[in-house]
Amino acid sequence: MQQNFTKKLVRTALIAAIYATLTLILAPISYGAVQFRVSEMLMLLAFINPVYITGLTIGCLIANILGGLGLLDIIFGTLATFLSALAMYQTSKLIKNRNLALIVASLWPTIFNGLIVGWVVSISASLPLLITMLQVGFGEFVVITIVGVPVFKLLEKTELKEIL
Repeated sequence: MQQNFTKKLVRTALIAAIYATLTLILAPISYGAVQFRVSEMLMLLAFINPVYITGLTIGCLIANILGGLGLLDIIFGTLATFLSALAMYQTSKLIKNRNLALIVASLWPTIFNGLIVGWVVSISASLPLLITMLQVGFGEFVVITIVGVPVFKLLEKTELKEIL
C-alpha cells in the first residue's frame, strides 16, 4: 500500500516538475494570446491514467504562478487544465474505439483553454474576446492534437509504454 502511494506521489511530482519547467523554459511561446505551450502535450497522459491529472494541474499552477498573467490565470488557467485533464480521462473510458477516443480527448484542452484562458488573456491584455479565445484554442489544437497525438502514438509503441 505504501509503495503504491509513493509511486503515485513520485509520478505526480515528476509530471508537475516537467510541465512547469517546460512551460517556463519556453516562456516566450508559453504565455500570451498566441501560445504554444509545449508542456501541454503532457496532457495526453491524463488519457492513460487519472493519477496524472493531479501532476498536470499542479504543474500548470506552478507555471502560472511563476510566469502567468496574474491571479486570474493562476485560478482560471489552472482550472482549465484540471477540467481538460478530467474530461480527457473520462473520454478514454466512454469511447471504446481507442483512436477515436484519443482524438476526441485531445480536443478538450482546445475547448477549455480556448474559452477559459482566452477569456483570461482577453481581460488581462485588453484584447478582443473572440479573437483571443480562437488564438488560444488554435495554439492548444496545434500542440496537442496536431503534434501531441502523433508523438503519443509513437511513444505507445516503445518501451516507455510500460513506464506510463
